[in-house]
Amino acid sequence: MNIFALDTSTEYCSLALWLDGEILSRSVLAGQKHSELVLPLLNEMLVEGGVTLSHLDGFAFGAGPGSFTGLRIACGVIQGLAFALDKPVVDISTLEALAQQTVSVNVITALDARMGEVYLAAYTKHPDEQWIPVQSPMLCRPESAPQLSGNNWIGCGSGFDRYPDLLKSAYQDQLNKVLIGCYPHAREIAQLSIARFEQGSVLLPEQAVPTYIRNKVALKESER
Repeated sequence: MNIFALDTSTEYCSLALWLDGEILSRSVLAGQKHSELVLPLLNEMLVEGGVTLSHLDGFAFGAGPGSFTGLRIACGVIQGLAFALDKPVVDISTLEALAQQTVSVNVITALDARMGEVYLAAYTKHPDEQWIPVQSPMLCRPESAPQLSGNNWIGCGSGFDRYPDLLKSAYQDQLNKVLIGCYPHAREIAQLSIARFEQGSVLLPEQAVPTYIRNKVALKESER
């Protein structure tokens, strides 16, 4: 199975090709240039992998949460490619992709959502290697993060980078460790998508949509 995965949910632009179990990946600190970088990087990777777009069996993308503009870029690119090739799509949570980067079986993932809030979720890894959400993706203030049972959790994501003291205080003795500098990556999105493709849990291109969670981009002047 050959899959192309893309994530543009943060300031990073990451791409991955899953080629029958082998992974090629790229990651660039893109700032606001995601849309300019995606296709040139994809072409480079296709050449490196010795394949063309016609060899791909499906597409996966980081559906969110994350930057509104970034989520739309990834969704739009994947939709366009999938429409053109008549291939299925899998949408993967950026918060689950963060959990996939760790070696833990209990992970709290948090992304900086700006405006003093974080996108947060908690996952436990099932023996079959699937992540089971203990806390579904949500938006909250770091000091109001929902309580979890147990004391063997690992935290990661830009939410922990931005609000380390508040999140550590919210979870007190539940956190064993916090990993710094983690961001969603297409590499893990590709890995997570394979089970969905094998199970047939896929989307038509037109069904692929971003997962925003928040419904507003900025605070009103009266809220600042």
